[in-house]
Amino acid sequence: MIRPEPVQVVKARRDGALAWLAGSVPYAAFLGIRFDRRGDELTAVLPFDEKLIGNPALPALHGGVTAAFLEVTAIIGLSWATLWEAFEAGRLDPAKMAAGDLPPLPRTIDFTVDYLRAGLPRDAYARARINRSGRRFASVQVEAWQDNRERPFALGSVHLLMPPAPGEPAE
Repeated sequence: MIRPEPVQVVKARRDGALAWLAGSVPYAAFLGIRFDRRGDELTAVLPFDEKLIGNPALPALHGGVTAAFLEVTAIIGLSWATLWEAFEAGRLDPAKMAAGDLPPLPRTIDFTVDYLRAGLPRDAYARARINRSGRRFASVQVEAWQDNRERPFALGSVHLLMPPAPGEPAE
């Protein structure tokens, strides 16, 4: 009889996979974006930094930073969902992931941002909701908030081109 792995081992493997995935986007690291995983819920965190301010008179987060935060959240959220399924199914080798050999990320086809209010000079959070994820195309909605999740300051709608699934040949 095969014994299940201890929960600490599974948790460490999941956290490691998420760290490798998030680390594959250098601009996310430049902005300071990190990801917090609780069960199957993934939250992006954009810690406040003076370099993120676009209008010092207000002060407010730069619109490009807000858009990048939404787009990175969508890409990593979608990749995490896809990657984890492949990882758990044994189609992805953890040793290769540790060496930095990750499958390609989805590519943005179309991206729309709704700026609802100014992003204030404080930490921001975002979550992606995958509306559709097929073999070739995915549709993801993202919301970003600061102090109150019920009052988002920006919403994003992202359409992405899916890379070949791990273990599938590229066309």
